[in-house]
Amino acid sequence: MDDNAETSDGMPALGPPPPFTGRRLLLFGTGSLAAALLPFWINWFRNFYPEPELRIVISRSAERFVSRGALAPLIGRDVPLDTWPEHPGADVPHVQYAEWPDTIAVYPATMHFIARFAVGFTDTPMLAALQCTTAAIAVAPTLPPGGECNPVTQRHLRDLGERPNIEIVPHVPGRSVSSRNGGGNAAPPLPAVLERLEKLRSRIGEDGKV
Repeated sequence: MDDNAETSDGMPALGPPPPFTGRRLLLFGTGSLAAALLPFWINWFRNFYPEPELRIVISRSAERFVSRGALAPLIGRDVPLDTWPEHPGADVPHVQYAEWPDTIAVYPATMHFIARFAVGFTDTPMLAALQCTTAAIAVAPTLPPGGECNPVTQRHLRDLGERPNIEIVPHVPGRSVSSRNGGGNAAPPLPAVLERLEKLRSRIGEDGKV
């Protein structure tokens, strides 16, 4: 876990939900305090988009902020950790995560995760899937104070944004929970992520990639 930012106004004011035509959304939560808001966003998503299938995977560090037991009833299925099976069997998680969804949201995406994703790590099932999938991927960064100015992070975000099936959804101003000042960089609200995902799907769909 490397990020402790929250939105400056608490929960954002939400307007009408944006169009979203994805049929199978895989949401991957990493280890930021913003993961604690996932139950709220899942309820919001289910209220406005009852048709799409929704699956969730979270990292070990995300489990410090939200429990799988709280998330599973909201989607009616188990929520796995992003770890390799102790006893591999017929089910291969990284292949399922790559092939099942037509849309993927990394929400929230920590500075640590962004670095590992950008340089090509495949040491967890979700990272392996994200490196191989042709699904539309939205990455929603949440950064610690000053993280947005780090040249390495800036380069990682540029590199990811140049991939044809990835959209970087800009962070929003937030308050650092650790320092209690306005220097944090919070994850964007989920509606903004879905809006950017829909535009990405339209672009890459024209090329026959989704």
